[in-house]
Amino acid sequence: MTTDSSRSSRTSRSAADGISTFKGQERALRADRLGTGGLLLSVLAATAPLMVVAGVMPTTFAVMGIVGQPLLFVVLGIVLVLFSLGYAEMSRHVHNAGAFYAYISRGLGGTAGAGAAMVALVAYNALQVGIYGIFGFEVSGLFATYADLEVAWWIPSLVALAAVGALGWLKIDVNARVLGVLLVIEVLLVVVFDIAAIADPGKEGLSLHAFNPDTLTGAGVGTALCFCIAAFLGFEQAPVYAEETSRPHVLVPRVMFLAVTGVAVFFAISSWALTVATGPAGIVATSQEQSAGLLFFLTESRLGGTFTDVLHILFVTGMFAAMLSFHNVVARYAFAMGREGLLPSAFGRTTGTSGAPGTGSLLQTGIAAVLVLAFAFTDDKPTGDPTAPVLHLFTWGGNIGALGVIVLMAIASLSVVVFFVRRGAAGAQAWRLVTSALAGLALAVIAGYTVKDFDVLVGTGPDSALSLLLPGIIGLALVAGLVQGLVLRSRAPGTHARIGLGNEAFQLDKEAGRKP
Repeated sequence: MTTDSSRSSRTSRSAADGISTFKGQERALRADRLGTGGLLLSVLAATAPLMVVAGVMPTTFAVMGIVGQPLLFVVLGIVLVLFSLGYAEMSRHVHNAGAFYAYISRGLGGTAGAGAAMVALVAYNALQVGIYGIFGFEVSGLFATYADLEVAWWIPSLVALAAVGALGWLKIDVNARVLGVLLVIEVLLVVVFDIAAIADPGKEGLSLHAFNPDTLTGAGVGTALCFCIAAFLGFEQAPVYAEETSRPHVLVPRVMFLAVTGVAVFFAISSWALTVATGPAGIVATSQEQSAGLLFFLTESRLGGTFTDVLHILFVTGMFAAMLSFHNVVARYAFAMGREGLLPSAFGRTTGTSGAPGTGSLLQTGIAAVLVLAFAFTDDKPTGDPTAPVLHLFTWGGNIGALGVIVLMAIASLSVVVFFVRRGAAGAQAWRLVTSALAGLALAVIAGYTVKDFDVLVGTGPDSALSLLLPGIIGLALVAGLVQGLVLRSRAPGTHARIGLGNEAFQLDKEAGRKP
């Protein structure tokens, strides 16, 4: 049995390195696991490029009727680069697995940070769990097509859930390799389609009409922005892995800019290629007719059945990579929150020899299992609609999560401004403060449109209670977090003061002669 004196001695030794332990479990993530390549692949995997090209883009064309989707990706790329300038600069000063809420805590205080932490936990869980719906539906379709076997959608979803949970216990570099291989193949296949579409355009030829600003007129532009910004989600996760890199002040900003610019260019070109393949005048009608089958319909005629079959398989593996990436982010947020008293302390310790945030991984796996099973038992029974998991679990989860992340980015932009002003660095960081303010304003407008048009995003009628209840989940999470922050400030001021500090709190404990 470990004595108090030996435990104190062990804690002091590890605190000297900015790490504290408890019964062999570390309270800091293992450093030096990720370089630029591993971090970039882990971040980009969450964008699920093939899922965006095959799912988000046809839906946006079909529902919004806006030909200028490629231009929207350019506009959003500019907005998110502006956001990244301040966000990346914050990453040089704050290294914490709770990225968003840590940054917001440093700028706006611990109470605001607690609210942001709860929003992040709910939003990234919703994004991760939502993908299980479309994953199960697609795998079930593959079994029916190629094996003449009827498999309920929730069976492959639960199998994937178990696999993701198991990988969550492994080292992040193992996960990065898994994500990287899947991502590279996925991107290459989309690039092959882009080249084929440009080489064999529709009847209107190699038209650049989709980049014409006139294509963005109409009432649906705001809602189209909501659809398209979801395609970028993932680039903002880079700071979550800051503690696991050797030079976070260099690698995190580098990866963020590579990710957001790369995603903007890639999706702008790919959505343009879709308009070229059908012709700008026909993209909306063809998308409405083919829906999520648009990309596969176009590759069948240009690249053949074998290529299309491989694309279907990569569609599945890309979704798996996205689920794994979001799983890792949720686990790290839970770890950071447990370490700082926003969740039970058990979540604030790594487990096993891998140094992964195992308890947070179990939490995410448990939440996913409960929600998938809930939809399995209730979602498609009344109507027998086989697309129910896609229409409900995927669209509900995806849009709830996207709204949460947009809100977090808008608040983080404000936090960047306040952080540097309070440090007396407003003059030195003036241009970053301007870009952060502009990005925050743009993101707030997009968040407003998202709430306003949530019925369109999730496919319910304007009078449906779901159009209020679903976005209300993010509002409830924010209120719950703020209340928790206020309670901590009143009853546990020491814990409140640690919110957002991460490993720095342990160093302060050491200097003050306290145990973590």
